[in-house]
Amino acid sequence: MTRRKFLGTTIAGSATVLAGTSFVFQKLAFAVTSSATPTTFQMGGDLSVNRLGFGAMRLTGQGIWGWPPDRENAKKVLRRAVELGVNFIDTADAYGPETNELLIAEALYPYPKGLVIATKGGNTRPGPGQWVPDGRPEYLAQCVDKSLKRLKLERIDLYQLHRIDSKVPVEESLGALKNAQDAGKIRHVGLSEVTVAEIEQAKKVMPIVSIQNQYNITDRKSEAALNYCEKEKMGFIPWAPIGGNRNPLLHTTGNALEAEAKRHNVSVVQLALAWLLQKSPVMLPIPGTSSLAHLDENVAAEKLQLSPDEWKKIEDLARKS
Repeated sequence: MTRRKFLGTTIAGSATVLAGTSFVFQKLAFAVTSSATPTTFQMGGDLSVNRLGFGAMRLTGQGIWGWPPDRENAKKVLRRAVELGVNFIDTADAYGPETNELLIAEALYPYPKGLVIATKGGNTRPGPGQWVPDGRPEYLAQCVDKSLKRLKLERIDLYQLHRIDSKVPVEESLGALKNAQDAGKIRHVGLSEVTVAEIEQAKKVMPIVSIQNQYNITDRKSEAALNYCEKEKMGFIPWAPIGGNRNPLLHTTGNALEAEAKRHNVSVVQLALAWLLQKSPVMLPIPGTSSLAHLDENVAAEKLQLSPDEWKKIEDLARKS
């Protein structure tokens, strides 16, 4: 069964899901209680973002390579995300490569006030589906300048080291980003796919405000990094927050969370996103999609408020799966 067909049956029939936002939000209204979960996070203590963001990686071609098959639709998705209140969009120079950043500028420039675009550098793309870290300082310095140009920005609010390059001391890689920060090209710096030890090592070079590691309700290998971020009041940006291609459990019928989602009158994806948002106040999920209908569904999940007992029940079901 395809994800679209599954979502249709989970909510109330695929035709109704594709009809638009109003239905998705109406269904969630029955499941909402007065929200005690904070909806915003102060990145670096001075940059306010809505906690449910948007990951733009899927707005590319197959293998995260080249332009998306339907470029106009991709731009509609980005504009719709902003209309729905998303003000935190995550991208990288490696997505495309380069086309993802260019697409964001095409769709959204001049940018609305308060929109935060986070990008990444330090991962090269020899071909579709291929990723090779490059943490050389001279390369990263070029990456920052080129991202600024493609995104049409004077300063990047959050620049993340996409991967630590094992061939280059991290102090040297971060030294290039610190120079860019001192020059006013970067506001804040984050890391991606790192351990607690690597975070602490990086913080000896410069302030680190966020971590982007793979994490979702069924994949919690980065629990230690999340706990560290919560203790240090750093943003934790889970990529693949609803599973993605590497972990399709949330998108298959008969999974452990399906019955609980039906009880709440929502989809499994929405339940998983609501669980993430209530897991930690520093959690900043960035679900991505190239579908307007799926975008509406994802954003609507922010309205679902789980009681402590309900959250624990979902936690137990996910662990058993």
